[in-house]
Amino acid sequence: MNSNIKTRIPLALATAISLAWVWGASNAFADEEVRSERVKFQDLNVETPEGVQALYGRIHAAARRVCSETDPALREAESACAKKAEGAAIEKLNLSQLTAYYKIKTGGRAQPLVAAR
Repeated sequence: MNSNIKTRIPLALATAISLAWVWGASNAFADEEVRSERVKFQDLNVETPEGVQALYGRIHAAARRVCSETDPALREAESACAKKAEGAAIEKLNLSQLTAYYKIKTGGRAQPLVAAR
């Protein structure tokens, strides 16, 4: 693991592991508790495409769970909430390969992931 990643991961674990502020719901229902979910990834090698894909999958799934709504009136906001939560978590982690993969998955422009030695 390169030293840049080594220094960022503890910070990322401390700040970005708590995934997903429910932006829309927290604004609409200020008195309601903000939902979050911890995403662990210390078991992943985020320097490999496989590790990045696995981390993205965990963040994506957690964002969907956090933003899940049972109230039919709020279901339309569910997708927007998940996208915001996912984007916020990835931005806080600030891992270049994860950001590139996220942009590819969401239609943004980024260089494809490649394995490097």
